[in-house]
Amino acid sequence: MINLKSFMARQDVLALLILAALLFVVMPMSMDIFRLNLIGKYLTYAFVAIGLVLCWGKGGILSLGQGVFFGLGGYCMAMYLKLESSTPEATAIQSTPGIPDFMDWNQITELPWFWEPFNSLTFTLVAILVVPALFAFIIGAAMFKRRVGGVYFAIITQAIAAILTILIIGQQGYTGGVNGITDLRTLKGWDIRSDDAKYVLYFLNGALLLGVLVLCQFVLKSKLGRLLVALRDKEDRVRFSGYDVANFKIFVFCFAAVLSAIGGAMFTLQVGFMSPSFVGIVPSIEMVIFCAVGGRLSIFGAVYGTLLVNWAKTTFSETFPELWLFGLGALFIAVVLVFPNGLSGLYRSYLAPHVDRWIFRKPPEGGSSGADPLDTPAFEPEPAARPAE
Repeated sequence: MINLKSFMARQDVLALLILAALLFVVMPMSMDIFRLNLIGKYLTYAFVAIGLVLCWGKGGILSLGQGVFFGLGGYCMAMYLKLESSTPEATAIQSTPGIPDFMDWNQITELPWFWEPFNSLTFTLVAILVVPALFAFIIGAAMFKRRVGGVYFAIITQAIAAILTILIIGQQGYTGGVNGITDLRTLKGWDIRSDDAKYVLYFLNGALLLGVLVLCQFVLKSKLGRLLVALRDKEDRVRFSGYDVANFKIFVFCFAAVLSAIGGAMFTLQVGFMSPSFVGIVPSIEMVIFCAVGGRLSIFGAVYGTLLVNWAKTTFSETFPELWLFGLGALFIAVVLVFPNGLSGLYRSYLAPHVDRWIFRKPPEGGSSGADPLDTPAFEPEPAARPAE
């Protein structure tokens, strides 16, 4: 039987409970459905940021193409929803009833073979997990087995994001092109556009996010988590110890891809469409900024960083739309120069000692305590800077 203390310290449990109260009590009681749906959309990006904490913060693998996996998960869900809303009765006005409208506009007369399996919800849910994982495995095996890493891997993932965006836009008859897959209405006959559905999807999204946080905390506290940190700091030493470094990198890259895809699928359900604008270079870099602002060493910090950046984006773009990109750039520069460990670093430096003293009644450093050592989280220091390759 797994002991909770073995992978979640008291501070981690407290952080989880505070986040749960914020998502399930404070926000629903203080916001209307429009703003709550916006928060739900922001939380879908948090899945990507959490995956980046494992991949980049812990494993040292910077991916600038996580929008690819976010988009793959979103498009898988969108394909199912689009087929459900494209029944022969609903599309009787088309020249070819029974296929999505954008296919009819592009003179396609029958449903493509790779769309057929997405008539099944079971297949769609499996595809949301398997397709991004398989794609990430191919990329990871091709790169990590050849010891491609660092800035070279980051550039390659960025190029893949650009290539996939161009491919989606170019194959308009099969993907909806630049507009994406739109007008998504029902899930198994349930209207996902109603206010009641938006509430349900918001709470479902929040529950999934908390489940992912617990799963990631388990991974980080396991032997795999310790090996990821070792890979980040001393990769050659891990390799000389007999471990296959490439396999560990492939696994964490695939795991982060699956988390991103779950976020993409939930985004499609809550927003009602999916387009290539969420796949390319710009959204992928923004997702890295979410992680950096929250703190690339903290999965909880990644969630708060995502919420903060997106809230600022919405607020400033509503008030000063032409200045938002400058604000985003200034925020990123501030993270790099002023608080490189993000929000979680500020918390550990200024708030964590007071929390330990007043909530957990821990004595000052150097004092004796009978507390279980597993209740004390081990925050590893920021990795030392390396010379440019």
